[in-house]
Amino acid sequence: MKVIRLHTLLLAMALLLPGLVSRAEDGGSYAGYTPYSVFGIGELAMPGSAYNKTMGGVGIASRNSRFINVLNPAAVTARDSLAFMSDFSLYEANKILRQGDRTTANNLFNINDIIFSFPLFYSKVADGAMMVGIKPYSATGYSYGYYDTNATAISAVGNIAHSYSGLGSIYQAFATVGAELFDRVSLGAELTHYFGNIKKTYTETLTDAAAVGITKIDELQLNANSAKFGLQYEQPFGEKLRIGVGAVYGLDARLGGRLINTVKGGTEKKDTVQLGGSDRLYLAGEAGVGVSLTYGAKFRAEVDFTRSDWSNSGFSSVSGLAVNGAGGPIFTTGVCQSLRAGVEYIPNPNDIRYYYKHIAYRAGVYYTKEYFSVSGNEIYSRGITIGATLPVFRWSNGLTLGMEIGQRGSLKNNMVRETYVGFNLGVNLFDVWFQKPMYE
Repeated sequence: MKVIRLHTLLLAMALLLPGLVSRAEDGGSYAGYTPYSVFGIGELAMPGSAYNKTMGGVGIASRNSRFINVLNPAAVTARDSLAFMSDFSLYEANKILRQGDRTTANNLFNINDIIFSFPLFYSKVADGAMMVGIKPYSATGYSYGYYDTNATAISAVGNIAHSYSGLGSIYQAFATVGAELFDRVSLGAELTHYFGNIKKTYTETLTDAAAVGITKIDELQLNANSAKFGLQYEQPFGEKLRIGVGAVYGLDARLGGRLINTVKGGTEKKDTVQLGGSDRLYLAGEAGVGVSLTYGAKFRAEVDFTRSDWSNSGFSSVSGLAVNGAGGPIFTTGVCQSLRAGVEYIPNPNDIRYYYKHIAYRAGVYYTKEYFSVSGNEIYSRGITIGATLPVFRWSNGLTLGMEIGQRGSLKNNMVRETYVGFNLGVNLFDVWFQKPMYE
């Protein structure tokens, strides 16, 4: 009965996710909300599952057999040889946005990921495992407006209201395989398919009944394919202490799909442009390194650094991705860099009396330079994370609860400062499926 219940839960998750993805893309709800998502493909998601997020987003170097780590393809081999593992997580975010003396707030709720992991083969030379899943890559969500103050225009057509809104997401469907060699070296490779819709709308409304306003809609239907490679190595020192290093390298992903441009103003005009030809749009690849320290099953710490170069993304040449002002582009892509650190502590994983000693407590910090600049101003994010995984039943089933507190941007040069508090809820399932019966 236990396996049947697990099958049912996983099937429900798999059926639920496409419905929520579709609803978000069709305008049912925001997958993310920030005025900075008006630029390019929007706000990039914090990497990893709820496990990674509660440690500040680290995972390039760490190997943990109790939880799925999606940040390095080589980490898929850090697992029990008989176990089927899965991870499903949700997040809720609350933001306070401030520009000058103006303040507003927003909150949202969405699915973060659904991931499955299982062994492939075991031999004296190497052990292999696989992981498949889907996770968010970026989110677009904003809504703002203003009234024109040009006296000449107002006298001619009445009050003029300008409003802007955007909604959409890009997701990653991925398949990862890895092999562990000589109990110390692990290699992994991941194939990723990016897909999603982004819709951005501008509306000009005039109060003069004789004048006709205008509505412009840019709908981007995007897709891309890429690959990512990973390496991990752990060196033991004594019986319990291990120091690990890890590295990842992801290839650029060339964007394809189509742009549907609609203009309404008395009459309607619609044009469709195929992307991926001479425009040469790219999602940036990523390189990252990490160092971890592990002491038995009780303590682990890690520091990661990642870098991705968006300079040649091509976004400035495509309507719906570019943002131009009267003097030219106000949005430019550049180099994105992140420094992250996290720790995990379990008081006594083998204690048979006290439940709290089995809880995995985590904390982390991060500092990120975003992939774009606004009117020459670089945008930075920084934050702290805390969380814990509460064991459920036996083995490594658990419920992960996490909180993130951070800030993006600043009030300098009339910029927008975001202060946010987010919550993560993760369900990690762990079941022994591949054990041969000892008795018939």
